[in-house]
Amino acid sequence: MSILAKQKFRGAYHISPQVNWMNDPNGMVYYEGEYHLFYQHHPYGDTWGPMHWGHAVSKDLVTWEELDIALAPDEHGTIFSGSAVVDWNNTTGLFPDGPGLVAIFTHHLEVQGSHPIQRQSLAYSKDKGRTWMKYAGNPVLTHETFVDFRDPKVFWHEETHRWVMIIACGQTVCLYHSPDLISWTFGSEFGEGIGSHDGVWECPDLFPLAIDGDASNLKWVMIVSIGADPAFAEGSRTQYFTGDFDGMAFTPDAASSEVRWVDHGRDNYAGVTWSDIPESDGRRLMIGWMSNWQYANLTPTEGFRGAMTIVREMSLETREGVVTLVQKPATELESIRKPILALQGATAAEAEHALQKPQLVSYEIHAELSTEYSSGFVVRTGAANGTVVGFDAVSGCVYVDRTKSGEHSFHPLFRGVQTAKLVSAGDSIDLRVFVDSASVEVFANNGQAVITDLIYPDADATGISFFSEQADSVLSSLRIYELIPHVAGKAE
Repeated sequence: MSILAKQKFRGAYHISPQVNWMNDPNGMVYYEGEYHLFYQHHPYGDTWGPMHWGHAVSKDLVTWEELDIALAPDEHGTIFSGSAVVDWNNTTGLFPDGPGLVAIFTHHLEVQGSHPIQRQSLAYSKDKGRTWMKYAGNPVLTHETFVDFRDPKVFWHEETHRWVMIIACGQTVCLYHSPDLISWTFGSEFGEGIGSHDGVWECPDLFPLAIDGDASNLKWVMIVSIGADPAFAEGSRTQYFTGDFDGMAFTPDAASSEVRWVDHGRDNYAGVTWSDIPESDGRRLMIGWMSNWQYANLTPTEGFRGAMTIVREMSLETREGVVTLVQKPATELESIRKPILALQGATAAEAEHALQKPQLVSYEIHAELSTEYSSGFVVRTGAANGTVVGFDAVSGCVYVDRTKSGEHSFHPLFRGVQTAKLVSAGDSIDLRVFVDSASVEVFANNGQAVITDLIYPDADATGISFFSEQADSVLSSLRIYELIPHVAGKAE
C-alpha cells in the first residue's frame, strides 16, 4: 500500500487499479456481506487494450481489496461491459446447492475485413465471485443487424417474475426478458427521437426509485451514457430519463423531453448501479468511471490509468414541481473523516484567515453558502495551481474552473469551466466538495447538481482558500475533514 500511495496522482479514497488500465465499472453486485466491483481492465498496458474484467471487493464502499482477474478473453472475443446478479432461486439451473453469482457481459470479437461482432454471454461463480466459469452455451444472445450491441444490465422484475435486460444498441436501447438468464425474448426498443444522440449510446441502466421517499409512489429511472464525438467538446457523458416500466416497455414522462445530465462535469462516465442491495438497506448505489474518452488514454498518471468516482446514493426528489434525480455521497464516507476545521457564522475574512493553516490533499469541504453573493473555494492551491469551486449569484450556477488546476498539456480540451444550474436554492445552498489527489467532486443544493472533474496539480498544491464578492458576507457554516481511508484487510 505504501508504494501505491506514493504513485503520482493516485487518489487516497478512490478505487483505481494497482497497475495498468481501468475504465467502465461492471458487474456491481452485493452478496454475503461484500460489495463486488468488476471493471474494464487491460492488465498488460496503461492504455485501452484487450479488455478483461478486473475485480475488487469492499465491505464498506470505501476500502477496496483488489482480487484476481475475473474474466479473460477467449475464442468468443474480449470481455466488454456488463452486469452481475445473484441467482437466488436457481433460475439458471447452475446452482442446485444454493445461490450463486451470474455475470452477463458482452463478448467483443474482431473480424478481419468486417466490423466487430458483439454478443452477450454468461459466466457464473459458486464461491463468492473468487473463481468464474464461462457458460458452455455462450453466447446466449445475438443480433443480426446491430453493430453496436453491448453493455447488458440485468435485473429481476418481480411483477412479471422474470429477468429483464436493458442493452445498448447503437443510438437506442433494447429491452429483453428471460425466465432463466439463458433464453432471451425481445420486448421493446427505446430512444428514437428523444434524449441526446451526440454519441453512441452505452452502459444503460433501469431501476425504480421512490419519489420524495414515498415507497407507494415509484418512478423508473433510465440512465444512458453517450460516447465521445470529436464534434462536441464535452466528450463522453451520461443522461437520464424518468417514466414508467411495465416489464416490457419503458414509457418516458413529459420531463424526459428535455435532455438531463446525471453529472455536469467532464469526468463521470458509464456509471451504473449495484444489484441485490438488501431491502433492509434500501439504497440505490451508483459508481462511475472518473474519466472522459476525449483524453482518457493520455492522462498523466504513473503506473496506472483510471479511477472510479466515489459511490453515490441515488434518489428522486421533487424540485420546483419537477421530479429530479438527486445524488448524495455514500454515507460510509463519513467513517473516514478526520475533523480539521469547523466555523459557524464566520465572515468571509474570518474564513479566509482560518484556511491559511490547513495543507491537505484528500479532504471534504461541507459549507452552507449564501445565494445573495457569488462566493466559493479555491482548492489544491499552490505556487501555480488552483481549482475554483464556486457559486455565481447572477446565473444561479455552481461551477468548477480547472483552467489553472495543473497539468493540462496532454489534451487541448481539458482546460475549462463546467457549470450546473441550481433550482430551489432559496437563501442558501448546501455545498459538499470532495477533493483528492487528482479529482474534485461537487454536490450542490443537497445533491441536485453534481460536477465531477479530474485535476492534475503540482505536488505543492495543498492549500485551500475562500472568496466572496462581499467582504463582510457571512458563511453560515464551514466544516473541513481530512479523508483518511482504513487500511485494507485481506478479503476472504
